[in-house]
Amino acid sequence: MKTFKNNSKYHISEHIVYNCKYHVIFCPKYRRRVLVDGIDERLKDIFRETAFRHGFDIPDLEVMPDYVHLLIDCNPKYGIMQCIKDLKRESASLLGKEFPHLKSRLPNIWTRSVFVASVGTVSLETVKKYIKNQKSV
Repeated sequence: MKTFKNNSKYHISEHIVYNCKYHVIFCPKYRRRVLVDGIDERLKDIFRETAFRHGFDIPDLEVMPDYVHLLIDCNPKYGIMQCIKDLKRESASLLGKEFPHLKSRLPNIWTRSVFVASVGTVSLETVKKYIKNQKSV
């Protein structure tokens, strides 16, 4: 992902100039509070690694015991739902291997549901502040 030389918020990639940021929320199946005791920190690492491998960015994220908040910056050609599928698929696989006790509580860690909102109706700073303040709620 390349940005313009003048440090603008736009990206340029294969004939596309874009600024597509999305507020994304999803949760473990049955909204179980399983994202604790080191799983939360490992999940953050997995998400960042996955984003890097697939060419999108996660400027901000917060993992709560029963849901995940993300701010995703992605190429519209790749698509937000593809980003989410990659995050869920790769994290489910790795977490299942690294934390086998999760399999006994949840055969599949993630629900199929997801909340996605483009960042545009509210400012980017408002969404970032909201995500950062989730831990103190």
